[in-house]
Amino acid sequence: MLTTERRAEALVGRTEGVAALARGADLERQVPTCPDRDLRELLRHIGRAHLFSADTVRRRVSHPAEMASPSDFPAPDEAGALAEWLWAGGGELRDAVEDAGADAPVWNFSGRRRQAGFWLRRMVHETSVHRADVAMTVGEPYEVAPDVAADGISEWLDLVTGPGAAEARPEAAEALRGQGQTLHPHAPDPRGLGQAGEWMIHREPDGVTWHHGHQKADTALRGPAADLLLAFLGRIPWTDERIEVLGDTSLLDHWLRHATF
Repeated sequence: MLTTERRAEALVGRTEGVAALARGADLERQVPTCPDRDLRELLRHIGRAHLFSADTVRRRVSHPAEMASPSDFPAPDEAGALAEWLWAGGGELRDAVEDAGADAPVWNFSGRRRQAGFWLRRMVHETSVHRADVAMTVGEPYEVAPDVAADGISEWLDLVTGPGAAEARPEAAEALRGQGQTLHPHAPDPRGLGQAGEWMIHREPDGVTWHHGHQKADTALRGPAADLLLAFLGRIPWTDERIEVLGDTSLLDHWLRHATF
């Protein structure tokens, strides 16, 4: 698991990466991985999410009725101003979590531990995947450190298997129940992710659970952590040449269609 300091560093780095890609870009270009948005709207979405999260932490929100709306945070139109606004919003969230302390009680939608650090972690990975969206839109390469990508997979599994997901999308939670089927994503890394790059997903009659570990599974996926993350979040197909799949591909296809939050 990443430290709070590493997540803060990653948030700033991911946000700076988005801002750099946005400078000089055609903001009216449609985002192929988010077809309902053009680049301007995607950038506004990212920035508002940062400011919304910072506000939630800063006010120590304890109940969803106290939440602001992302639309409460105005965004500029011009590309240069938008890039600077993005950068500043990421810094606000970093500072809000540092001031509050990552363990400070703050509401979140996961249905699990209510901590300020949740919002920092969530925005690291929200920003990371949207940086991939921006990169794909402007035709630039996408990179993310293996430890950050691996934490993104773990965070996504926490969300998908949490009570908040079951409440928000009960039909998806029901579809993911199983009879003991298992999936094993594996991200080998020469620098040594270790157990952080191994996940075991269990589909049981009473729901889905996961843990770090390495063992035989009905379906196994092997590839760089960044590519596994993008496949899980629908940015690249699992048939991409960077990902090796062994075993029951129909189980994987079913998981990817229903494992959403």
